[in-house]
Amino acid sequence: MLKFIKSLYLSQRFFYALFGISFLFLVSYWANSIYPFIWLIVLSFLVWVLVEMIALYKNSGLQADRILPEKFSNSDENEVFLILENHYNFNVELEVIDEIPIQFQKRDFLKRITLAANEKSKTTYLLKPVERGVYTFGSLNCYALFGLKLIKRRYKFNKDQQVKVYPSFIQMKKYDFLALDNRITMQGLKKIRKIGHTMEFEQIKEYVNGDDIRTINWKATAKHGDLMVNQYQDERSQPIYSIIDTSRVMKMPFEGLKLLDYAINSSLAFSNIALKKNDKVGLLTFANKIQQFLPPNGKKTHLQTILETLYSIDTQFLDSDFGLLYAYAKRKITHRSMLMLYTNFEHISALKRQLPFLKALNRKHLLVVIFFKNTELEEVISKPASNIHEIAEQTVATQFKDDKDLMVNELQRHGIQTVLTSPKNLTVNTINKYLEVKSKGLL
Repeated sequence: MLKFIKSLYLSQRFFYALFGISFLFLVSYWANSIYPFIWLIVLSFLVWVLVEMIALYKNSGLQADRILPEKFSNSDENEVFLILENHYNFNVELEVIDEIPIQFQKRDFLKRITLAANEKSKTTYLLKPVERGVYTFGSLNCYALFGLKLIKRRYKFNKDQQVKVYPSFIQMKKYDFLALDNRITMQGLKKIRKIGHTMEFEQIKEYVNGDDIRTINWKATAKHGDLMVNQYQDERSQPIYSIIDTSRVMKMPFEGLKLLDYAINSSLAFSNIALKKNDKVGLLTFANKIQQFLPPNGKKTHLQTILETLYSIDTQFLDSDFGLLYAYAKRKITHRSMLMLYTNFEHISALKRQLPFLKALNRKHLLVVIFFKNTELEEVISKPASNIHEIAEQTVATQFKDDKDLMVNELQRHGIQTVLTSPKNLTVNTINKYLEVKSKGLL
């Protein structure tokens, strides 16, 4: 009985009908002749409510299922499927309310669907998460209505389904084509002319016409009595590290997504490209202490390890310790490597405090410092000012913007590679810098 009561709901039409009947009774105070007919209407109303109740509760006539993907991709539109089956022998109208995870703060979900007798239907909706972690769906609530739709019966399905939100693997797949030679077709990506290359020794062989005379091995020539040359191949499997600053400077949100998550999404896409370019990819995260460290590995299966590590990054957004980063890198990263450092500086003084450690890292490795434009400040600057308060805001915003340009110049003056980018273009610009470094043979 309790189950029946909990599943029975009265529709708005039910209350509209009651209001109409009440109004007729009021009118009958002055028009006594309609009074008997009103009771006929009341009787018809109650009979129809009983008919709808019997039809909806005669058997369990509705089946629904929520189909979730294995995992969600952070900051991307993810598709959720709803399968609805009508086992009644009459048409029903469904009101579908899905209890979406609390992280979305969405409380107005409603889909209205009409199903014919014994019809099966599939519908979808999209969700865009902006945080990594486990998301829990509540019940899938389906309200069935029939006839005049005075009452509705609630069905509940798929309670407490869970899905994990991982760094953006959709974005990673989007840039897969960059690993191919015929790559650059997307707006914002540029083709780099190869003007140099690093060389890795392969073997000593006899000289033949056309060989570069600069590669003659004079010791081997003296020993064999014939000209011998060193043969080289393009160096491959170079160690590449994504170093992610997880301190409070990476907490700033843009379009709902923290800078930290932009960096995580970018490092996943970049690592995928580097692995397909036959480089070894590693990962290091730090704030006031070293959090995760993955040694470089060139196996394709290493990408899954990187994905799981990026998914599990957790931080209290404390201050970062670049001195600790330098000491740890000096001890753990023993071969010359390319270090892609994701961080952020909002003022030139913040950069100068860390500059000695960045210069020390760059002396042993090829350091690329990646930090962010404040696009919200650029919006303030671009708006026409109409009063003194807005002029003051634009002046301060312009100073902060100029500071970013000064930081780039300061880093480049010390020979440090730099990427200053808006958050949404981070992945494109990071991959471009990697391709540029590889093409120029800077590593």
